[in-house]
Amino acid sequence: MSIRNIEIKARSTRQSDVRRILTELGADFRGMDHQVDTYFRVPNGRLKLREGRIENNLIHYQRSNEGGPRESRVTLFACKPVEGADPSSVHHLKKILSDALEVLVVVDKKREIYFLDNVKFHIDLVDALGEFVEIEAIETDGSIGPDELRRQCDHYISLFGISAGDMVAESYSDMLMR
Repeated sequence: MSIRNIEIKARSTRQSDVRRILTELGADFRGMDHQVDTYFRVPNGRLKLREGRIENNLIHYQRSNEGGPRESRVTLFACKPVEGADPSSVHHLKKILSDALEVLVVVDKKREIYFLDNVKFHIDLVDALGEFVEIEAIETDGSIGPDELRRQCDHYISLFGISAGDMVAESYSDMLMR
């Protein structure tokens, strides 16, 4: 599946306020997921395997490291166990990728996942890095457009009281490799 999104990542000491606002807005809480993202060295973009209870995906994405809302182009393959298949199939995929590619870094986090329409929210606690909030305005079919995605992202930045100084330009993987 190909996805376009406009997203931000911000350090946050106000996660309880963000959680309260999302609850008041009637956001769909998908749950708390313990996610382990293994990043692999590739010649173009970034490639990671996400292992979680809610989300298990092989993700390739292109995104510049810049502050504020930024566009990402994402190709996602959902690694859902097939009925009757070994439930650890995502672990087999990780073994194949690890044998074929160099592992760059592993990001371990606890993530709360919320949705309001096409906008996805993460409230993250990342090992060795701390607390963050992410906003992703997502388009899967070309019907929304980058200007509207940016407007949606800006709306929630304002609503959550996220300042420019809170914004993080790098991925968790980049921050851990520094």
